[in-house]
Amino acid sequence: MNPEKLELLLTREMPFGKYKGRVIADLPGEYLNWFARQGFPHGELGGLLALMQEIDHNGLSALLDPLRRRHARKHP
Repeated sequence: MNPEKLELLLTREMPFGKYKGRVIADLPGEYLNWFARQGFPHGELGGLLALMQEIDHNGLSALLDPLRRRHARKHP
């Protein structure tokens, strides 16, 4: 996995919809699964949503915990 992509999951916000303004790493699994069924948007956003869905679906969300802690220290 690309560390820069993982970092983006914690900094990029959902630009539209019910969860507009929420960072991608904090989107609910059922929302991510809906995109997986319906089709992810094109471009970087779609790639990040697909990555987060894969992480969530496989129970790997704890991979983001060290990045969350580091990000929290940088932005108190």
